[in-house]
Amino acid sequence: MEENQQEIQSHFRRILELLGEDPAREGLLKTPKRVAKAMADLTAGYDQDPVAILNSAKFSEDYRQMVIVRDINFYSLCEHHVLPFYGKVHVAYIPNGQVTGLSKIARVVDCFARRLQIQERMTKQIRECIQEALHPLGVMVVVEAQHMCMQMRGVQKQGSITTTSDFSGAFNQAKTREEFLALIKD
Repeated sequence: MEENQQEIQSHFRRILELLGEDPAREGLLKTPKRVAKAMADLTAGYDQDPVAILNSAKFSEDYRQMVIVRDINFYSLCEHHVLPFYGKVHVAYIPNGQVTGLSKIARVVDCFARRLQIQERMTKQIRECIQEALHPLGVMVVVEAQHMCMQMRGVQKQGSITTTSDFSGAFNQAKTREEFLALIKD
């Protein structure tokens, strides 16, 4: 890992030069190291097993109603521009004999968000992970995000929000989906 950090620092030092900057300038001396450290943090999800996260706090429970964890804040980096996108994730599942610690749902969101991502894939990965680990009667995930690649460059549309969803099982029924969507509204 340390070897990777050194290599990222070296490459970023070169990027600074290619941008016309002097990496030896006082304000930039530690920038390559800071960038390498930031990238390690922002991509820490690659080193985590999201199914293991859920399994670490899995309990038998005879509860078969909707469990919702809403407004889970996240930030990620889009894989196309390596610019941030951020927002909220709302997750619901209907247990089928097993539940997980509520904080584990938020940790799974972080695990997938802390990778180079696209919102559509992240939404699907969260749903698939919960389905695989808990075998619930259904799972639904809604992600609402703002993308800096749309706000800082290109089309430059401030405040636009992208919403994605993915669902399985009991959430294939419109009534169940509508109940979830009504419960996550502000």
